[in-house]
Amino acid sequence: MNRKRFGADRTRAWAALLILILTAAICAAPSMAQVVEVPNPPNAAEQQSKPYVVLVSLDGFRYDYAAKYGAKNLLAMAAQGASAPNGMIPSFPSITFPNHWTIVTGLYPEHHGIVANNFYDPSRKEKYSYSDAKTSGDGSWYGGTPLWVLAEQQGMRAACFFWPGSEAEIQGKRPSYYLHFDNKYSDEMRVEQILAWLRLPAENRPHFLTLYYSNVDHAGHVFGPDAPETAEAVRHVDEMIGKLSEGIAALGLPVDLIVLADHGMVATKADVIVLDKWADLSQFETVGSLLYAKSEADAEKAYNSLLGASDTFQVYRRRKMPKRLHFDSNAREGDPIVVPTGPFKITAHAPDDFMASIRGVHGYDPSTMPSMKAIFYAAGPDIRAGVTVAPFENVDVYPLIARILGLRTGPIDGNLSALRGILKKTSKDHPVKANSSLAGQWACSFDFSGRPP
Repeated sequence: MNRKRFGADRTRAWAALLILILTAAICAAPSMAQVVEVPNPPNAAEQQSKPYVVLVSLDGFRYDYAAKYGAKNLLAMAAQGASAPNGMIPSFPSITFPNHWTIVTGLYPEHHGIVANNFYDPSRKEKYSYSDAKTSGDGSWYGGTPLWVLAEQQGMRAACFFWPGSEAEIQGKRPSYYLHFDNKYSDEMRVEQILAWLRLPAENRPHFLTLYYSNVDHAGHVFGPDAPETAEAVRHVDEMIGKLSEGIAALGLPVDLIVLADHGMVATKADVIVLDKWADLSQFETVGSLLYAKSEADAEKAYNSLLGASDTFQVYRRRKMPKRLHFDSNAREGDPIVVPTGPFKITAHAPDDFMASIRGVHGYDPSTMPSMKAIFYAAGPDIRAGVTVAPFENVDVYPLIARILGLRTGPIDGNLSALRGILKKTSKDHPVKANSSLAGQWACSFDFSGRPP
């Protein structure tokens, strides 16, 4: 055989084998979400000179975890910027979807309508679930104007990496770049995607970006807040914050990094509390511990049956809920409403195996259970160094970010006063108004319904 021909055949054979190997590897690898690019207009000329804000949520990262588990990069952020050493106060109920939506809208859950991870809407006669793409991706469930929509409405591009609610079209808008949730997407690649967006040309580069990690929340639920697995999850996401901070510093852009959480975590007590032990709920719609009566008579009867039935919870008619909870005017909250008195798992009917097995929980009144408080760190060219703030409500994050980005806001529940002192200088002063008349436009309620994200 001709040696030259033999060599060429062998090269082709190796090339074919390599293609087969690569194809097999690609097919075997888990599929990952791809960036969806929306054909929004480029950044307006006046917006291109504005700062950038990267907002990172570390789901379930309790306010004291950084010191407790030695999160060196977050502690460094506190020294270089601003922090809330005694925590940021979540909205009630202190669970994932309501608080993520509160952070990006500046509205309490009963005003933006996402009152729990899972709930029932009596007027729609439908159930919402964070885990059902049909509802979580339907913008008609969501009230308020999330920061990415606010930015896009004013000619400023935005990008979202897995932030709860970011897959829905809100007010006819989506962020210029977003992904459908896929937990297989590696943590390191999430950081790289944020940095890749910040390397885009100025006209296409997003000025408001979100990033989300669920590691700490998952570990806290499965193993408990004091477990070594939770400590390792804290250190891992802290490492991601270090990589992100280093990458941002190398870009040379005016980027403010804000790292926070939606809620804290507490170890469970006792077995699951099942409400139908005391009350006949056979005629109720129920979602977790949320109770939806079909008549006023049914609601009053269940209330009387549950009143004083156990020292593990208190029960209220919705209109009589404590005002501090901002949870008394939305039909999605249910009626009556059951509020746990401690870290108890409560459900209307027999729980599933997951709920029965979890060792860490959240969702409680942060005013009576400090372990519900979340972290808050901010650092960057607009943030003063070494500043600490007293505990503040998470509705106040929205006006802070709007001020940094120079975006005009409408009526919200948040107020800049609690965080104004962390700013070195402010963007053009846009009035931010709290509006108590929002009560009743949307709805909210307590819920621990099994599988919080």
